[in-house]
Amino acid sequence: MSARLTTDFAGITFKNPVVPASGTFGFGREFEQVYDLERLGGLCTKGLTIAPKPGNTGTRIWETPAGIINSIGLENPGVDAFIVNEWPHLSALDTVTVVNVGGSDEASYLAAIEKLNDLPVALIELNISCPNVKCGGMAFGMDPDQAGRITEKAAAASTHPIMVKLTPNAPDIVAVARACEAAGAAGLSLINTIQAMAVDVDAKKIVFDNIYAGLSGPAVKPIALRITHQVVNAVRIPVMAMGGIADWRDALEFIMVGATCVQVGTMNFVTPTTAVDIVDGLEAYCEAEGLDNIAEVRGILNR
Repeated sequence: MSARLTTDFAGITFKNPVVPASGTFGFGREFEQVYDLERLGGLCTKGLTIAPKPGNTGTRIWETPAGIINSIGLENPGVDAFIVNEWPHLSALDTVTVVNVGGSDEASYLAAIEKLNDLPVALIELNISCPNVKCGGMAFGMDPDQAGRITEKAAAASTHPIMVKLTPNAPDIVAVARACEAAGAAGLSLINTIQAMAVDVDAKKIVFDNIYAGLSGPAVKPIALRITHQVVNAVRIPVMAMGGIADWRDALEFIMVGATCVQVGTMNFVTPTTAVDIVDGLEAYCEAEGLDNIAEVRGILNR
């Protein structure tokens, strides 16, 4: 692989800007049966909490015409189990590991972060945007003051740079982004899923036990692209964008409006090789355009 896709994100070198999104890739083991994970710029772990979580009851995935609605509820084995069972394997891979951390209150976020301090993790993705948990999660990401406060405390508690994951459901996501930047975030990731619901007309009931859940997939891409453009023009820290990216052209759209890296989510379920297909497509694009590096087209449409 050439250096055409080498990307700097908050001082961290990614061999390319493509990262599978948290919650769609587990800890990489299943996809390792499909392709070499070291072809990725990085990978983002399943969201981790201080204690194991069983996730939500009832239906968890519902297909839509252009994506899925999920209500997983941050099911995960907990930070301690991750450190013992998953980190040794991930740390041996020649790619950047981003660890996603969730919580139900400030104390649980900080406790999880502190447990990761002794590991050479590249980047913490602070998830303040999950719409599928009843407390914490998205609540922190809806208000600039709350988002800034948890970001400041997380940055102070962590030995690793903090990238804050934002919710598109916030009344003013630009204000939230600016608050996170002012509080010490090294970067931002966006967007998380859009709050949605589904009805089973045959069963005459609402599909999800929590009533509302998170919509992702190609249907959300135009919204994600708009929000990425808005946020990139409002902050100086780098943005890792996601939302309906299905191929290299989609990824390039986000890069052209200013995203430094991109995350690939729902399409991992549809075509498991999507992330590395995007890497190959971006490499071919750079070669065809005579670009020395993908950075030459980053942000060319962000004004």
